[in-house]
Amino acid sequence: MLRLTLRNLAAHKVRLLMSTLAIVLGVAFLAGVLTFSHGLDRTFSGIINGSTPDAQVRPANSATAAEAASRPGGGGAAMLGPEAIEKLRTLPEVARADGVVQGAGLYVLDTDDKLVSSSGAPTLAFNHTGTPNLLGEPSLELLRGSWPTGDKELVLDEATAEKAGYQVGDSVTLIAPQGETRRKVTLTGIAAFNGGGTAGAQLLVFSTAGAQNLFTEGKDVYSAVSLTAAPGVSQKELAAAANTVLPKGFEAITGDKVVAESEDAIGSFLDVISVFLIVFAVIAVIVGAFIIVNTFSILIAQRSRQLALLRALGASRRQVTASVLFEALVMSLVAATLGVLAGWGLAHGLAAAFRQAGLEIASDVLVLTPRTIATSYAVGVCVTLAAALLPSRRAARVPPVAAMREDTQPPTRSTILRTSLGIVLLALGLLLAAMPRIGIPEISLPGGFDIPTSPALWVGVGAGVSILSVAWISAFLGRPVLAALATVSGTVFGMTGKLAGQNAMRDPRRTGATASALMIGLALVSLIGVLAASLNASISDVVEDQFKPDLVVQSPTYTPFPTSIGDEMEKVEGVATVARSQIAQAVAGKVDLQNPKKNDIEFLFGVDEHLPQVYDLDVLEGSADVKPGQVLVTDEAAKEHRWRLGDRIDLTFVSGRQLHPQISGIIARTQVTGDITVRIEDLVEAKVPREDASLSILLARGADAAVVHDRLDKLVEDRPVVAVQDKDEFAESLKGQVNQLLYMIYGLLALAIVIAVIGIVNTLGLSVIERTREIGLLRAIGLARGQLRRMITLESVTIAVLGAVLGLALGVLFGVLLRDALRDDLTSLSVPIDQLTVFLGIAVAVGVLAALLPAIRAGRQDVLKAIASE
Repeated sequence: MLRLTLRNLAAHKVRLLMSTLAIVLGVAFLAGVLTFSHGLDRTFSGIINGSTPDAQVRPANSATAAEAASRPGGGGAAMLGPEAIEKLRTLPEVARADGVVQGAGLYVLDTDDKLVSSSGAPTLAFNHTGTPNLLGEPSLELLRGSWPTGDKELVLDEATAEKAGYQVGDSVTLIAPQGETRRKVTLTGIAAFNGGGTAGAQLLVFSTAGAQNLFTEGKDVYSAVSLTAAPGVSQKELAAAANTVLPKGFEAITGDKVVAESEDAIGSFLDVISVFLIVFAVIAVIVGAFIIVNTFSILIAQRSRQLALLRALGASRRQVTASVLFEALVMSLVAATLGVLAGWGLAHGLAAAFRQAGLEIASDVLVLTPRTIATSYAVGVCVTLAAALLPSRRAARVPPVAAMREDTQPPTRSTILRTSLGIVLLALGLLLAAMPRIGIPEISLPGGFDIPTSPALWVGVGAGVSILSVAWISAFLGRPVLAALATVSGTVFGMTGKLAGQNAMRDPRRTGATASALMIGLALVSLIGVLAASLNASISDVVEDQFKPDLVVQSPTYTPFPTSIGDEMEKVEGVATVARSQIAQAVAGKVDLQNPKKNDIEFLFGVDEHLPQVYDLDVLEGSADVKPGQVLVTDEAAKEHRWRLGDRIDLTFVSGRQLHPQISGIIARTQVTGDITVRIEDLVEAKVPREDASLSILLARGADAAVVHDRLDKLVEDRPVVAVQDKDEFAESLKGQVNQLLYMIYGLLALAIVIAVIGIVNTLGLSVIERTREIGLLRAIGLARGQLRRMITLESVTIAVLGAVLGLALGVLFGVLLRDALRDDLTSLSVPIDQLTVFLGIAVAVGVLAALLPAIRAGRQDVLKAIASE
């Protein structure tokens, strides 16, 4: 049996390759994602460890330095004077103490005077100190040129310098957060973190005097201190000694704690990316599994006589099952090997795609780890064997007498049972998806575990169960669709169309299984399409209802910008009111210094006195006219924290300052403010650096909006860090972000479509082999090669359209249900008919492309040999 199995594999190399392609792609995507995730983790770990000193002095509060750097409005203004640093240097435990000056709100303009965007990655601007890292090496690595020494010198990272078109020695234009907006400095060198690149962040390194001119108005003060331990001194001893001489409001922490906090802060971001990609890898593997099940089912059906003869010659059921599973094992090992190799290349492709989005991953960290290889092989082998299990058991049940007859169709009872169970599961899936509308029950399990009450999660689980159920009973659900398509095909294309329809309906189970792979991909694509269209429609509604200013000014990258821009705009003719807003962060409630993870860090929305003039807020209690020392909260925030009108809340800022504003109003949730809204004056008191997040402009009575818009455009022409937008432009900018994410998801789901195409090609190819004699007879009675190719193409299109109809119907259904579950955020429902039409057209194109090779192969068959094949 073993020799026979190996001989079968060797005799059908092309069939083996085609059968493994689906798993190859699924494993390749999984291996690529795991390799990319490992490289992502290595990149950030290298940066964190390579830039962290033995100990660090910072403001004593619960918001870590990593959190402050990763959140807008997180910068603190508590400063240390040079005398404090001198005290640290006198400690015997301290080998060196270097004052750190860092700031935010700094932008680089390229040689064409345009903003150099980091695509969401932070801009890190600080002074060069030469502080060694935990390994005793320099924290920064100079790639070429020299470190800055003068107050108008700068070192950039290589990616930023390349984007901007600068070389060492060039004059670089900066937009500064305070004082003179445009600054000219000389580029003296190119650098990177010691540990690997910058991960997409912009690196701006100045001399200490240069950084102080930009961020501290020239004052000799420092935002932090990097400490290096003397020989034989541990990190804990170093931090303890430093804490004895530090002024109130500052603390020294060990480098290991800084690393742990930084990795924890960045870990959630990396986990989101990894989980996001792994979801698509799982989808690809599931789709591949459907193809494998169908492929083995066809192979078993074709070899029924051979298997029956083996049974007649004495082979046991166990031997037949083992033979088929061994064949699957060989296929899975081949597929996993090819998939792992392809995954390594795919990881580099993912890194290149994320590099375009601003996340730089070094190529040398994209390596195949033993864990990635083992996981990829395990998934490839287990999925293939599991997919081949049912066909192998079916093969073992072929009786020896089947060698003398052709009827090897599965018994009707199994189909009825399968269909009945599938319908029950489908009903269960629909019920789960409808629970957010019916009412989610509160269920507590033993051990204190509660069933999640997230409406989106219930819809997602219901959608998953339903889609897999439909794939399982696609033979039953697809019959009416196949019958309709056969009628249309016969009417339009005549006899070839009728033959194609009959071939597709000959084995609905096989046709449905083949279409299911495409159905899963298109169901997800159309579901995402409905969500994206609804989100865009909701954006239009929100902007229409809540966009009250005539113009809005904000950064194209949604980052803060200098307040001097708003100062100048207030003086422009035709401008009546400029309402400012600022984003900040603080810990709400009591601070837990021992367990920072337990601290509730909230985003604050800082506003000025013009807020009530510009926006109409839905006030539930109190007043919307927030004054210094007061705070507005949304009803959701009040419910979460159990706040009431008149209560005072505790806010602790990165600077270490605390505020205790009184709740003056409770408002309904809105898109124009945050959950907690305070006055900008309070943020200034808390030492949050002053910068604007957006400007809302009201025009003077009778002013021409177009003329004022043009004046403001000219005002910021040399400061491209901001853009002036009217209502329509503002809405389009928001929709642009949604569409960018949408296209990324479509690109990832395209892999599932590609696997589905391979499935159709495989099924048609095996079907042509199965119908060799039939095709020969059709050719003998006059069917031309062109008609034969058309028949196979129409059969392929029928399969693809069946998958598209089922997929689009499911996608739209669950897209509507998911939008309804998220109706508080997605206020409008929109079904993108144009996109769905395009998807249907893509399905037809998929059918045509998938038929090319099988149709050509069928047309080339020798008629007499085909007739004599059986």
